[in-house]
Amino acid sequence: MPLLRICLLLCIIGTGFADSANDLRPDFYKSQCPQALEAIKAEITSAVRKEPAMGLAFFRLHFIDCVVQGCDASNLLKDTANFTGEQSAIPSLDSRNGTDIIEKIKARVEKLCPGVVSCADIVAFAARDSVVANLLKKKGLLHTDQELYNGGSTDSIVEFYATNPLKFIRYFVKAVIKMGN
Repeated sequence: MPLLRICLLLCIIGTGFADSANDLRPDFYKSQCPQALEAIKAEITSAVRKEPAMGLAFFRLHFIDCVVQGCDASNLLKDTANFTGEQSAIPSLDSRNGTDIIEKIKARVEKLCPGVVSCADIVAFAARDSVVANLLKKKGLLHTDQELYNGGSTDSIVEFYATNPLKFIRYFVKAVIKMGN
């Protein structure tokens, strides 16, 4: 019994000294895979140019994943012999749901930085980049979104964040934390 207590104590103390290099931080990709965000943005912009409805598809993927299921990209899972994936679920059966493009992006960033970029992050970046791309083309997904970039005082803010995605992420993280407090 004393040995078990000592082991538990060492485990608890050890977690305090764990390497924090992999903690969540807004500039993670800047240091771990600087070319990832630009590659993701290029693919998303291309997809939205070819098919403007893809912006909504990416937003929908992100919403379903994060609001409904917890931001783990589980809605990208395919069926296997022993597993029923979420892509075969009725809400995911729409052939224009964007999962094929997310897979294409994942393959591209895996070549750039193997094992660094998560599918959940790609879905989040896709939603963000497609919304911003549409705003700048005056094709906001929602009227209220487009009002952010419609000749008013917030145009410069939208342009700033569109050209500085890392700053957007940094400020967004702070805002979400502030809301949670």
